[in-house]
Amino acid sequence: MTDDHTPLVELDGVSKYYGNIRALEDVSLLVNAGEITCVLGDNGAGKSTLIKIIAGLHQHDAGTFRIEGEQTRLASPREALERGIATVFQDLAVVPLMPVWRNFFLGSEPTKGAGPFKRLDVELMRRTTREELLRMGIDLRDVDQPIGTLSGGERQSVAIARAVYFGAKVLVLDEPTAALGVKQSGVVLKYVAAARDAGLGVVLITHNPHHAYLVGNRFVLLKRGGMVGSHTREEISLDELTRQMAGGSELDDLRHELERAPAPTHLGGHPRGATE
Repeated sequence: MTDDHTPLVELDGVSKYYGNIRALEDVSLLVNAGEITCVLGDNGAGKSTLIKIIAGLHQHDAGTFRIEGEQTRLASPREALERGIATVFQDLAVVPLMPVWRNFFLGSEPTKGAGPFKRLDVELMRRTTREELLRMGIDLRDVDQPIGTLSGGERQSVAIARAVYFGAKVLVLDEPTAALGVKQSGVVLKYVAAARDAGLGVVLITHNPHHAYLVGNRFVLLKRGGMVGSHTREEISLDELTRQMAGGSELDDLRHELERAPAPTHLGGHPRGATE
């Protein structure tokens, strides 16, 4: 048993190497129930490696990984699911032509009857899908419609509701708003907050500090596989989070360089004022 203050997931000084390549080095983070921990970084920062370690796809080479206080080393995504960690990857694992309800239960379909009369309990799946989506505040017109006809935001929302229904304690979201416009991003962030309010610990991977700050309780910044910042919401403003995400002191150095740089005297190969 764990007490209420034990983090659902804790990484302490975790590192991952592929031969001589440092994919992740000395990264720490906490995921508490009812909180959202945002992991920010550009492409190549190490976000994907971090997700794969938490999701059980890869094992860490150094540091400590704890689930509810117990030191662990996940052997597979199935084991992660069994320990209550559900990961929703950017390329959602859905079958576009299948209806929403079928995708909701994909791989975990309930049946009724026995022996040769055993069959899928379609009515239960339809009803449960509709009820669970409504419980998360998602009002779909028709759970029989192919999931491929939903918007990107709606598909992400179905994946979040599915994880909640199947008993996830920790929800890891891989760039859920990356390919979405402002309105659809807002839809997804609303359901991310709903998962938090349902008591889950959420890990939100993103490169957008504005989206992170709208919902986040904790912020971990990665760059080139290393951790360059770790803050609670009370410790950092959106402006400072954005500045650190954009490069912080490196950006200041660049600004000073540009201010000192002499103005160009030629445009398009011709001196100013020169005629053909």
